[in-house]
Amino acid sequence: MAFNHYAKMKQIVSRLPQGWYVKRINKPTTAQNFKGETISYTHYYRIYTADHQQVKFCKFQQLDRFLNTMNFSVKDIKIKTE
Repeated sequence: MAFNHYAKMKQIVSRLPQGWYVKRINKPTTAQNFKGETISYTHYYRIYTADHQQVKFCKFQQLDRFLNTMNFSVKDIKIKTE
């Protein structure tokens, strides 16, 4: 079975205390897809705890995919920008 980063984040987020949030970081980044292709993005997202600490393994590029995996809508989470 292939590693699914978004499924791993779902497990991590389910154990976080209330108050966590997503922050959009407006810096370019790249990610490798399952085909081995490198894809460039103009920004990325990172999950933070209520006390503003980065959550390990919770950096991602595709907000829609994150929301779908978590069964959230954009209204369900707090998104801050850098």
